[in-house]
Amino acid sequence: METRSTTILAVRRDGKTAIGGDGQVTFGNTVVKHTARKIRRLFGGEVLVGFAGSAADGLALMERLEAKLQEHRGNLLKACVQLAKEWRTDKYLRRLEALLLAVNKEHMLLLSGSGDVIEPDEPVLAIGSGGDIARASALALYRNTDLSAREIVEKSLKIASEICVYTNDRFTIEEV
Repeated sequence: METRSTTILAVRRDGKTAIGGDGQVTFGNTVVKHTARKIRRLFGGEVLVGFAGSAADGLALMERLEAKLQEHRGNLLKACVQLAKEWRTDKYLRRLEALLLAVNKEHMLLLSGSGDVIEPDEPVLAIGSGGDIARASALALYRNTDLSAREIVEKSLKIASEICVYTNDRFTIEEV
């Protein structure tokens, strides 16, 4: 059976970056958990990471990212590039099925197993089943309102939860 879940959204505005995720985990056509926590603080709280995909794979990748952050003294961009290289070339890591969003005060990055490290043109980025819906909503709010990053994340996740069956309205939102 296929496991599907998650909407993770990050927005930066006025020197603050907020990242949020829903709590739903779905197995086949059944919701098996409503309160999963898919957002973590790394490197003493300076880096926030969210994952979409397999929970075990996402958590394993977060552990690797934490090690890379230690190795590169908190340089998020360098740590993410090194993780993406390993993820693409390592026989074990290549099979991991997850995406990561990693943010700090300077960077907002999407990481994938195909070696992608993407920083968006506008400070809005999303992954997961409801990611496109949340991102579209966040871009509209970012461009047309003065809402804070946290408010945009909350409102956009709410919209995604009303449209995407793999997204619920039990959010975890963190800010740096």
